[in-house]
Amino acid sequence: MVHAIRVHQTGGPEALTWESVDVGPPGPGQVRLKQHAVGVNYIDTYQRSGLYKLPLPLIPGNEGAGEVVAVGPGVTEFKVGDRGAYAGAVGGYAEERVMPADRLVKLPALIDYKTGAAMMLQGMTVRYLLRQTYKVGPGTTMLLHAAAGGIGLIAAQWAKHLGATIIGTAGSQDKVKLAKEAGCTHVINYKTEDFVKRTRELTGGQGVDVVYDGVGKDTYPASLDCLKPLGLFVSFGNASGSVQNFDLLALMNKGSLYATRPTLQTYVAKREDLVANATELFDVVSKGIVKINVNHTYALKDAAQAHRDLEGRKTTGSIVLLP
Repeated sequence: MVHAIRVHQTGGPEALTWESVDVGPPGPGQVRLKQHAVGVNYIDTYQRSGLYKLPLPLIPGNEGAGEVVAVGPGVTEFKVGDRGAYAGAVGGYAEERVMPADRLVKLPALIDYKTGAAMMLQGMTVRYLLRQTYKVGPGTTMLLHAAAGGIGLIAAQWAKHLGATIIGTAGSQDKVKLAKEAGCTHVINYKTEDFVKRTRELTGGQGVDVVYDGVGKDTYPASLDCLKPLGLFVSFGNASGSVQNFDLLALMNKGSLYATRPTLQTYVAKREDLVANATELFDVVSKGIVKINVNHTYALKDAAQAHRDLEGRKTTGSIVLLP
């Protein structure tokens, strides 16, 4: 028996309970992973609350890093003792877990378990956002909401490396400073400034090429007003709640805009795409181009407090649970 966090009924952080669970041997195509670190992300809160509906009882958690302790029949890519990391395989809030081998990638020796667990979901999300959803380059001017959050700090560093002009938003002077240090060209404190007006000023009235919005309800529809004609609105998260009553005609009226609601799951559905994404992420982290800011660690049994702090916007950078 090992310990895990389970959800028997969706709700607030109090729905997360610390229990003993039985983890059996891996089946065909599976591995058993002894986890050294587990990442915490907003998607975990959506699954806990029921916004994203999953079968109950549920062990939440979508990313982690650890050591392979058993391999099931037909698994050839991993052996016992290999270091691995993953994102997108639900069931992470556990000391040990069984998971599909094709969702695990080998963690390079240069990257420790804590960093590996903290970077997979956020880092691979940033990779597809900047390299696939919209190909960011030296000519790009972008608006990045929540620039001091986990995804924001990674995106700012990576986009700076790609040569973009980055306008970030953040909710306090401390967070403004963090976002600036990460590589944002300009940072708007949305608590004291109108981010639409300021974005227009910073772009000479033109607007930006792309808005990366992981906030959701609180920044829609204002995000659309920050875009230049034919610009792209990328809504990839719901930190403040999901966007309601999306107005398709607004895209026409505001300049023939484009909008997308992407998710990492689609971009890494094929094994080869998962490996390509992770390989590029490991490369930029190993070279020091992107530094993973593990700013908060909690014991795995204290996952409820981690959720309270995340939803209370008391965190910056990445959050890791330690089994």
